[in-house]
Amino acid sequence: MQTLIKKDSFRRDLISRRKSMEVTDMRIVLLGAPGAGKGTQAAMIEEEFNITHISTGDIFRDNIRDMTPLGIVAKSYIDKGMLCPDDVTINLIREALVSPKVINGFILDGFPRTLVQAQTLDKLLTENNIELDFALNIIATDESIISRISGRRVCPNCGAVYHIVYIPPKVENICDVCNTQIIQRDDDTEETMRKRLETYHHENVPLVDYYQKKCKLVEIESTHGVHENWHKLKKLLEGYK
Repeated sequence: MQTLIKKDSFRRDLISRRKSMEVTDMRIVLLGAPGAGKGTQAAMIEEEFNITHISTGDIFRDNIRDMTPLGIVAKSYIDKGMLCPDDVTINLIREALVSPKVINGFILDGFPRTLVQAQTLDKLLTENNIELDFALNIIATDESIISRISGRRVCPNCGAVYHIVYIPPKVENICDVCNTQIIQRDDDTEETMRKRLETYHHENVPLVDYYQKKCKLVEIESTHGVHENWHKLKKLLEGYK
């Protein structure tokens, strides 16, 4: 895995700023195509650096399960097969950003997905006197993603993600967390993935440009196995701690 830093001064400026602020936490936006390994790497970052993984998917599931006011609204759209409007998602993110769980930092996964959402996130961060350290873009080729996705399995109960080759459960086809039988999602097919990747590339280019212009973009190529990718990513992040 090769590490690419778009601005030579980015790392020096960030380290200098963090030392002057005498903080050791990190606040990261995680970018990358579906199937690029974002969730897996985010979970490892959370455990290693003691910062909270804010997954929009988990936020939706938790609020729907707990029947919160926002969860009820979100469920009304999801039950109709519709995407939740931005204002619902933004309100969920707003609550997550002020949670005591993120006091040591966070890695935000699944938001923003569009330029408008990125601009809105900046406003939310400013409102709460939070400064984003950087946007971490995990890069993988479409073909490698499609190959990887075919082996992905998920737990329908708790949402844990596995891979039959790279991250198999301890007991075949059984979730390590809740002992539920894991499944292959209906949308983890080549045809569906190609459509999702086409949409992703269309939306992601302006998003990457946005963070690059703000000198907050770090890109990493995810070209090897999970553990090798994590070794290189950990080494990179230790430079910012």
